Amino acid sequence: MHRGEVWWVDFDERRPVLLLGNEEPSGFRAIQVVAAAPTDITGVALEVAIGNVEGLPFKGVVRVALPRASLVPCTWLTTLSPSDLLEPAGAIPLTKLDEITELLHLAGLDYAREEWA
Repeated sequence: MHRGEVWWVDFDERRPVLLLGNEEPSGFRAIQVVAAAPTDITGVALEVAIGNVEGLPFKGVVRVALPRASLVPCTWLTTLSPSDLLEPAGAIPLTKLDEITELLHLAGLDYAREEWA
């Protein structure tokens, strides 16, 4: 279980998550992989596509909302214990992981570079 791996997790349904860091005492930092937005989200959020191109058995996106005054953005970030991880789905290349780290930075999550790198 390492940074850049994608695992299946059972939230309210079976969903893929991308591990953003290796295991820490509090668990794994991860972000849910979700369906691409059906409408234009320019200026509201940013997405990075992952899935079939990386050899994963699905297609989806990692999405984070951009910071906006008086709004609490939904980032789909979570912390998981090893027992939450059901089975591996694959892994993404380092270049894609770097792109996602930059996405988190642009969303105002600067700690991502220090803690999850």
